[in-house]
Amino acid sequence: MSADVQLISDGQGLAVIGSPTAVDLFLAAERLASKNLNMPRLASALQVGAQVAELAPEIMAMKGRWVELTKDTKHLVAGLKSATSGVRTGVATAGKSSGQMSNLVGFAKDSASQLANNPAVLSGAAGLMAQLAMQQTMDEITDYLATIDAKLDDVLRAQEDAVLADMIGVGFDIDEAMTLREHGGRVNEVTWSKVQGASATIARTQAYALRQFDALAEKLERQTSVGDLAEKAKKAEAKVQDWLAVLARCFQLQDAIAVLELDRVLEVAPEDLDGHRIGLKAVRQKRLDTIVQTTEGLLARMDAAAGTANAKVLLNPLASPAIVRAREHVTVAVTDFHGRLGLESDGRQSVEARAWTSAATEFRDKMLETGAEGVDVSGRLVNETFDMAKSVTGKLGGLAGRAARWRGNGDEAAETAE
Repeated sequence: MSADVQLISDGQGLAVIGSPTAVDLFLAAERLASKNLNMPRLASALQVGAQVAELAPEIMAMKGRWVELTKDTKHLVAGLKSATSGVRTGVATAGKSSGQMSNLVGFAKDSASQLANNPAVLSGAAGLMAQLAMQQTMDEITDYLATIDAKLDDVLRAQEDAVLADMIGVGFDIDEAMTLREHGGRVNEVTWSKVQGASATIARTQAYALRQFDALAEKLERQTSVGDLAEKAKKAEAKVQDWLAVLARCFQLQDAIAVLELDRVLEVAPEDLDGHRIGLKAVRQKRLDTIVQTTEGLLARMDAAAGTANAKVLLNPLASPAIVRAREHVTVAVTDFHGRLGLESDGRQSVEARAWTSAATEFRDKMLETGAEGVDVSGRLVNETFDMAKSVTGKLGGLAGRAARWRGNGDEAAETAE
């Protein structure tokens, strides 16, 4: 059999198609992790037309693997030619490293290249690749929800809002449909009927969760005193992870619905598959943009609050550091969430809480710059301020120690402190 493999890329992933031996050799040479590209599923779906049906036996005999495109694998698609379906295609020789690929933008003379010349096959392969890319994100979200200790279940149980209750219900239906798809190999009319109206429910829940982020940001923006900022920042810190969990579940369910849709279109209207796939990609990107805009808006308000806290730490030695800590926790949570959705971090810098003694020292130095006429007054104020710095630092340590004992000993510790 030919040693050439057909490469097809949709910008998110790379399909490697050819004889089982050739595909394995190529993946081994490039040291690529891959997932199964369901060639029998593609073959069965394309038997609707006589011309395409002739290729079905060849497709069944081939092996297809999907590779996620990352910074380390994007070089593999650099020389591929654009096809009419919106994907890029080319051929490489199995067993050679990427620097030794032969005839990369040409077409081999075996059946693999003939498949790439067929618009229906390219369209079907692109549809399967889109499904695998979305399932990759769904797996990331599953891991994310497990990492944050089932926060989603806690949030949903604590809510009485009908919007979240509706999402729980459609979530069960969608999970069931994905299980049936996995075992049955297709999405039949009965399975599809259970989920075809679920998109609206998920969209309402997502909008509800996004409004919670907007509300947290608005409350921070309205505050002027450091004490009030500290209170709202702590509430934001406590709530952000909860609503990120809801958003993650919404995105996971929306991707699942898209996977089911592509299966359904591939089966009942394969001629519409390209347009539907491209449309789903655009809608998905719009959802991502909305999520980024909303969460970044909250982070911007947290940044501003942290800046205000550090600027006013001299008069607010307890509240100011609490605001900065809340900002750091929220930033880490949102950045992790973005990563699970495949979004690159904007490189937001960490912010450290400004030390009270540092602020007091700076204040003293500025006062000394007032000149000879203010030496006596400023000198007294400076010394008093610096003495206060030492005193407050000691008190803060004492408070921290007592707080730890209270937490450890409960009411008994509180009585002892009194």
